[in-house]
Amino acid sequence: MTLLFLLALVLTLMILSYNRVPLVVTVIILAVITALLTNFRIAYPTPTWFRWSFGIIMITLAGFSIKPLRRLLISDRLYSLFRKLLPRLSDTEQEALDAGTVWWDGELFSGRPRWRKLLKTPPATLSEKEQAYLDGPVEELCRSLDDWDICDRHRRLPAEAWEFLKRHRFFSMIIPESYGGLEFSAAANSAVVMKLASRNLTAAVTVMVPNSLGPAELLMHYGTEEQKDHYLPRLASGEEIPCFALTSPSAGSDAASMIDEGIVCMGEFEGREVLGLKVTWNKRYITLAPVATLLGLAFRAKDPEGLIGDQPDLGITCALIPTSTAGVQIGTRHMPIGAVFMNGPTSGSDVFIPMDWIIGGQKMIGQGWKMLMQSLAAGRAISLPALGVAGGKMASMMTGAYARIRKQFGIPIGYFEGIEEPLARIGGRTYRMDAARRLTLSALDQGERPAVLSAIVKYQLTEGNRQTINDAMDVHGGKGIITGPNNYLAHAYEALPISITVEGANILTRSLIIFGQGAIRAHPWLLKEMNAASGRNGTRRDFDKALFSHVGYTISNAVRSLMLALSGGLATSSPVSGPTARYYRQMTRMSSAFALVADSVLLTLGGKFKFRETLSGRLADALIHLYLGSAMLKRFEDDGRPEEDLPLLQWGMDDSLYTIQNSLLGVLRNFPVPLLGGLVKSIIFPFGQSYAPPSDPVGKAIARLMLDENASRDRLISGIYVSDARDASGKVNTAFHLVLDSADAEQAIRTALKETVSVDNYAGLVQRAVESGVITEEQGARVRLAQEASIEVIAVDDFPRSKIEGQEDTPFRPAVAEGG
Repeated sequence: MTLLFLLALVLTLMILSYNRVPLVVTVIILAVITALLTNFRIAYPTPTWFRWSFGIIMITLAGFSIKPLRRLLISDRLYSLFRKLLPRLSDTEQEALDAGTVWWDGELFSGRPRWRKLLKTPPATLSEKEQAYLDGPVEELCRSLDDWDICDRHRRLPAEAWEFLKRHRFFSMIIPESYGGLEFSAAANSAVVMKLASRNLTAAVTVMVPNSLGPAELLMHYGTEEQKDHYLPRLASGEEIPCFALTSPSAGSDAASMIDEGIVCMGEFEGREVLGLKVTWNKRYITLAPVATLLGLAFRAKDPEGLIGDQPDLGITCALIPTSTAGVQIGTRHMPIGAVFMNGPTSGSDVFIPMDWIIGGQKMIGQGWKMLMQSLAAGRAISLPALGVAGGKMASMMTGAYARIRKQFGIPIGYFEGIEEPLARIGGRTYRMDAARRLTLSALDQGERPAVLSAIVKYQLTEGNRQTINDAMDVHGGKGIITGPNNYLAHAYEALPISITVEGANILTRSLIIFGQGAIRAHPWLLKEMNAASGRNGTRRDFDKALFSHVGYTISNAVRSLMLALSGGLATSSPVSGPTARYYRQMTRMSSAFALVADSVLLTLGGKFKFRETLSGRLADALIHLYLGSAMLKRFEDDGRPEEDLPLLQWGMDDSLYTIQNSLLGVLRNFPVPLLGGLVKSIIFPFGQSYAPPSDPVGKAIARLMLDENASRDRLISGIYVSDARDASGKVNTAFHLVLDSADAEQAIRTALKETVSVDNYAGLVQRAVESGVITEEQGARVRLAQEASIEVIAVDDFPRSKIEGQEDTPFRPAVAEGG
């Protein structure tokens, strides 16, 4: 009975902590229990120690609930220590932290995500106007583009494509209709870029850059009315081609350390002396710079003579400079691998610009970094993730089709388990990537600007693209490594490092930004503590509230992690029933575990944490897959819970839970204080590892759906361009349909004649089958068409040696038009 009473005491406290009952309410509940135990007798007398335990705990908690007392004894004493432990943040770091909003990432950091809130978020949808644009101009442009011709013959986008882009206002998707723009939603912007990228990366990048971080975006949020009225209509019509120059040779990922500068001075402009800046810059990797007419430029403004104030270093500033301005250097090109979009350097020395060329005018001098971070918080979530998902969808479509068309040892290679494995990875990752893209677009179209989540999707979806294309190359084998008009993978494969590198290199994004920024922004109490302790936005009273709320939050997550681990997740509920309910419970469990591990690391390392990038990277992986898992569960509900999609969902969820588990264990194995790491491990994984990688049967189910035409495959690849022409991808799509259409006839031949139809024997074998009545003449025609189409798909290109070894400027040309 003593043990039972002890257990009752512990369980009472755990249940109160698990449910995050407020401190005052907890004291009242304990007081009531103490009173009942003191004044009422039950079958077995209540031990004195038990009543005293409840009483002592109640009095202690009551003391903590008296704010003046706890401030005097605890929080005021910790205030100075906390200030010393705070990491020192530069102005640019602070502006990056202040950028954007916190959305579902805050729920994941809470350790207690509110799933019904997520499920109520409206899905990203397209308006009739936006869908018509995709079905009209975007489809027409895709049909006109020849990837080989663009990338290997001309090494530029054709002039007629540029004119088409301008005529149909492709550069104006983010510009309001009142200025002549299309004013599309984030979902439509992403859909356009994704569809173009599935056809030709050069066209996609050419369109996405003016609709991402650049002059139009900055003008809409920060420009003066005069600047908006002048430039936005010209940008919308394509009369002005914009670029934005941020990166310089000595300031890449650390763009805030740029040395490009503008000195405030008086200068001559249009025949009169005006106040302005002499700007000197040297930038590189600037997309559209070689053809730009309007240069957006970031530089550090300085006022050594005090012409506009007493501050000599004014900070990073953004300006718009017509490229026709004397001294502006553009025109030369870089050559990105795998694509030929316009990209190059720009420079200038002592180029005088008037003050009204500063975006937002003189009052916005020094506000450039803030402007860029705020814009990047949303823009980074659209374009590059759309490129990544396009790669995954194309890999799914083309690799599944090729694996069904291509035969070895008399059967389609997709039926080999060795091929099923990469097919499953391609399909599962693509489903997960698109789910994250869609969920993030939903947030953007609801007015959110989720800085941490935008970094997650930029990183994870570009990495996912790399993984799916690599798997696609492995399945295609020799077909993938021989370049030419018949190769639909080579350029995508070559260009993979581009999206990995730009808008924050992925190594930097994972190791520094996702968790480093997320731990401060999305944590429910840490930023409040920092602001109060620094005096930036809070008082000692605010610090006291945040500190004790943080303590309660950490204790609650420890209790929740243990109870959820012991119960296998059954201690929490799911917002849905059926086969996905267990995943909601496991995600809640891992959210609590992640929050506990994150707090333990931050508490142990303090301000030194920003230099522990390996730990930060592992915690970032856990946060990433918490978000990806949330996105997949939301997608499954938005799609109407299609049962045939369950293998895709199961693969993605099992892989994400397994990754979260291993990431947290990796942190705990390398914990700065091994004893504390072992204690936390015993709380979140008391029975050892809980999750395993996706099973083989699930992988086989994904491979099978990719090898056939079905609704699940259609949903997986929806939104990309599907060619029916006699180009590289069109030949595969045609052959795939024909092979499936002739499958029954091939099976009949194999059964009756004991011989498998192949590209080598189909002519004679089909004739025998028709003559012997095994199949009809119509079926025989279908088999012949399928085999002939398969031959075209299997074929690779070859060239005359003179074209490869000859003059340096001679483009590659296929030896035969319909390559073989």
